[in-house]
Amino acid sequence: MSKKEWDLGQKGSSLKKQKERAVLVGLAYGQQTETRLREYLDELKLLADTAGAETIKIFTQNLSQPDSRTFIGKGKAEEIEGYVKSHNIDLVIFDDDLSGKQTNILESIMKCKIVDRSSLILDIFAERAQTAQAKTQVELAQVQYLLPRLKGLWTHLERQQGGIGMRGPGEKEIETDRRIIDKKIKLLKENLAMIDRQSAIRRKNRSNVIRVSLVGYTNVGKSTIMNLLTDAEVLVENKLFATLDTTVRKINLEGTNFLLSDTVGFIRKLPHHLVESFKSTLDEVRESDLLLIVTDLSHPQMEDQLVTVLKTLNDLGAAEIPTMIVGNKLDKYREVTFDDYVLPEEKNEIMAEHLEHLRNQFEYPWVMISAASGENIPQFKEELAQMVRTLQQQKFAHHFNQEK
Repeated sequence: MSKKEWDLGQKGSSLKKQKERAVLVGLAYGQQTETRLREYLDELKLLADTAGAETIKIFTQNLSQPDSRTFIGKGKAEEIEGYVKSHNIDLVIFDDDLSGKQTNILESIMKCKIVDRSSLILDIFAERAQTAQAKTQVELAQVQYLLPRLKGLWTHLERQQGGIGMRGPGEKEIETDRRIIDKKIKLLKENLAMIDRQSAIRRKNRSNVIRVSLVGYTNVGKSTIMNLLTDAEVLVENKLFATLDTTVRKINLEGTNFLLSDTVGFIRKLPHHLVESFKSTLDEVRESDLLLIVTDLSHPQMEDQLVTVLKTLNDLGAAEIPTMIVGNKLDKYREVTFDDYVLPEEKNEIMAEHLEHLRNQFEYPWVMISAASGENIPQFKEELAQMVRTLQQQKFAHHFNQEK
């Protein structure tokens, strides 16, 4: 049996107590290419760093489909076990979700902690959650993640209630554990529903004001833009998921008033239960009048990230909301794209062609800025204010027609 102990009552994180040495494992199967696998593993490395782990080595494997017992095949698992033993590795992080059975088998082979992508993201969210709403959402996602894995992961769960009558005659301990988690999920959902009702009332009270939401992939600079437009002083870190709790501030831009929200970042392979749990937080996005999708122009997978964001917005029912795409980190884009020998006029021509390509690929208004250096910020503010004014006129006309 796994030696893992699950404490359902604590937020805490299993990776923050000390800098742990980790190896990453990715599997290319089905239609997934080696190139795409490397992109996912680069992102997994950033997630591991955010969680406080030091990546020592990356292993990859190619199979037609995942192995039902070890996910990567017995031979590859034993190869990793040898490396783990000889290099004092603390944990092995898999880029895909593992079943409880697979986790249990891999821990017995490798004799160290096994973490999959979802549990890693949940760990980061647990560490970053600050408000009661975010903490409740993360804890709900954690226990929902655990429930289907009980059979493979079972060890004696910490009892949150006891006494006579807790267990029926001949009832298996795992069934009692499942009942404990089911009860925990019900309680968390009730608490979250109460918080949601309070949040809905707050949103309703500001329904006459234009609401703008910053959305986008994690770590693209949304919080930097939020701070640029407001005095919110939102935490800015070069790490994934630096912001979990939605920040809302009133803005006056060129005499135009609106509300601006900074929301949690999106990511590929975001755990399903986490999306479900955070739907109440993402109501801020769904009920917006305007979305500012922030992208990192300098990132090599920028277009793939933008596709992920647009798909997530579609899944949330927010695809029809008026949208502007803000291409951020223009200064870094130049650094990674051009060398010192490219003439300024050639740079401008190439950048204009790139912007035209992006506008054709993603049919939204675009603006390219650098929130860090301030480049094109006046143009961005002017275009944003104009879009808000147009929406205000439309909202006023709608209310006027309703009253007639």
